[in-house]
Amino acid sequence: MELSNTLLRLRKRLEGKVGKAIADYHMIAHGDTVLVCLSGGKDSYTLLSILMALRERAPVNFRLIAMNLDQKQPGFPADVLPNYLAAIGVEYRIVEQDTYSVVKSKIPEGKTTCSLCSRLRRGIIYRTAKEVGANKIALGHHRDDIVHTLFLNLFFGGQLKAMPPKLVTDDGAHVVIRPLAYCSEADIARFARAMEYPIIPCNLCGSQDNLQRQRIREMMGDWDRRYPGRTLSVFSALQKVIPSHLADHALFDFKGLRPGADLTAMAGGDTVFDPQPHDDVVSAPAAFPLPVVSA
Repeated sequence: MELSNTLLRLRKRLEGKVGKAIADYHMIAHGDTVLVCLSGGKDSYTLLSILMALRERAPVNFRLIAMNLDQKQPGFPADVLPNYLAAIGVEYRIVEQDTYSVVKSKIPEGKTTCSLCSRLRRGIIYRTAKEVGANKIALGHHRDDIVHTLFLNLFFGGQLKAMPPKLVTDDGAHVVIRPLAYCSEADIARFARAMEYPIIPCNLCGSQDNLQRQRIREMMGDWDRRYPGRTLSVFSALQKVIPSHLADHALFDFKGLRPGADLTAMAGGDTVFDPQPHDDVVSAPAAFPLPVVSA
């Protein structure tokens, strides 16, 4: 009973954070068809479960279609996901395409496969979304993924860029959403263990422990152990960007700055000596505050 109550509280917290993210970024509107990408990992299982639960009481009607891409990895248990999806009663599509052989033939042994694999998957997902009439594509990236991507781009790409909770695809045909944007990986992992999802490991890239992302993951893990709440603090910073205190002259008119300028446009001007807030909390309502937004 104690475990059951703990699981219910955890589910409620995850549902609240997903509901808030959907509302904050207007991720889902009335009449949407959402293609939920299911990899067989803990994140995508949790995403589908939470979206199905929220759909039952959301103030708008939307359709969910689960999709899995069978990349023909050796030993991939092809029956696991169809059996699971049929059992929970969700509409689904299994797409079979041998991207595994393509990646292995193009990428030398020991080199990172993620970039090519990701591009191939993206193209197949976009094509499938068109085939099923989905205007939204839901991915299972969570708060930790977003923060890790920020540091990857910062350290290795020279860009101040992360994963946005919502974006339009390159062809303009679909909107990609990340409803788990406010959820921590630790909560998702606990939830997935308690739910006993039939996890399918990725043997294509999961064994590449020397990836740059893995190094960032280790760095953030060390920070969070020594200074609890650092990942949440960094994520909060992504929601409080002050262009006048960075250095992108294409984003802010530094050349036009003059004495007597409006400090409102500069978020207060020189705030170096101002007291700094310590609000590291992202609030999440228990309800599903999903507004009706025209498609």
